[in-house]
Amino acid sequence: MGQHLQQKYRSEGREIVTVSRSGADLSWDDRAGIEQAVNGSALVIGLAGKSVNCRYTPDNRAEIFRSRLDTTATLSSAIKAAATPPPVWVNSSTATIYRHAEDRPMTESDGETGTGFSVEVAKAWEVALFADGLPGTRRVALRSTIVLGDGGVLGPLRNLARVGLGGAQYDGWWPVTKARRSARTAHLPGAKHGRQKFSWVHLDDIGRIIDFIEEHPDLEGPINAAAPHPVDNATFMATVRRVLGVRIGPPMPRWMLEIGAIGIRTETELILKSRWVLPEKLTDAGFEFAYPTLEPAIRASFD
Repeated sequence: MGQHLQQKYRSEGREIVTVSRSGADLSWDDRAGIEQAVNGSALVIGLAGKSVNCRYTPDNRAEIFRSRLDTTATLSSAIKAAATPPPVWVNSSTATIYRHAEDRPMTESDGETGTGFSVEVAKAWEVALFADGLPGTRRVALRSTIVLGDGGVLGPLRNLARVGLGGAQYDGWWPVTKARRSARTAHLPGAKHGRQKFSWVHLDDIGRIIDFIEEHPDLEGPINAAAPHPVDNATFMATVRRVLGVRIGPPMPRWMLEIGAIGIRTETELILKSRWVLPEKLTDAGFEFAYPTLEPAIRASFD
């Protein structure tokens, strides 16, 4: 997402200053440099955070928290110190903050937060964003759903589909250790037969959403970055197969997914949790998605 936004803004002639652990204009240790970059800027976008596409070991859990909270606090401190603070700060959050939802969609006005490690990360991330008093800066927690584009989640799914493993991902029983219960990282069985909801947004629309937020001063607080037409997991995988021209995709049961997740060092929660999210604030404000429906978004991602 960061590289995509850099290319977008540079093509529009905007001056960009990047901050990262490596390969950027500034490092996160350069507090003075960050304060100088923030002062007088038109827009601050916070995207930093260790990927959750990993096993939830104690070290990884600690780094997932630290990488989000420390960088958000650094940006907040820099904005607070600015003589001319930026008018808008858009910071990453995640739609995972909502509970596993099979009964109804979650919106900013009536969504219910869930429980467990991933939810606690999301909640702490947003607390860090809104912690300081920054009267000159409008803050937005961009609760992103699964982002579709070149690479990302579609990369491995395309490869699986092409070898005949592109079926729906079925939830089901799996043993839960005491350690996982204590760490609150266990995914408990939910939707059956690939009926867990899959909310998504195309990468191009992320940039357009940020532009829209910048142009509409009434938009602040949590905002769901989600296309208006979510599907279920079975429909999502069937669409991937159809776009690729793959006819067969047997379902993948929970036990197979768990073994595979161990092998590729990830967690099944990423595909088994039912994320049913709607972009209420954006829709009410008149935002029009370039990719409101799934199949065109997948076709554009595979081009």
